[in-house]
Amino acid sequence: MTSASSPPPSAPAPSEVRLRIADQPRRGSTARRIDGAWWPRSYDLAAELPGLLGGLPDAWGRIGSVLVNGDTWPACPERMVVAGREVHVGRTDSPTAPHTVCLIAPGRGRWDLLVVPPATEEAEARRLMDRAVTQDG
Repeated sequence: MTSASSPPPSAPAPSEVRLRIADQPRRGSTARRIDGAWWPRSYDLAAELPGLLGGLPDAWGRIGSVLVNGDTWPACPERMVVAGREVHVGRTDSPTAPHTVCLIAPGRGRWDLLVVPPATEEAEARRLMDRAVTQDG
């Protein structure tokens, strides 16, 4: 007689996307401002991007392109399928924005998010995220 084995426990699903969006829309076009902050769980963009894009406001539309810093995100595909749609992933080596991600929705606009490093302690990460979305952040 054989005994039935139970399936191995699965890894816990993330309870929430760690994302904050600024309450006030960007005004004018002279200076870029941070539109929000994102605290990914890892630097695995293929694993993290679907959760980020799924957590964005509907008003931002469908994100078609994402621009990340190549030094911060060492392994990232050029294209990904997220929610059944292709997303182009570009890389930059700009030293002025190593901890940001730029999201582009054709016909809707561009949004820049501060990326809080995954290993950041929770209290510090929350402080950085809150500061990024305040008007004077």
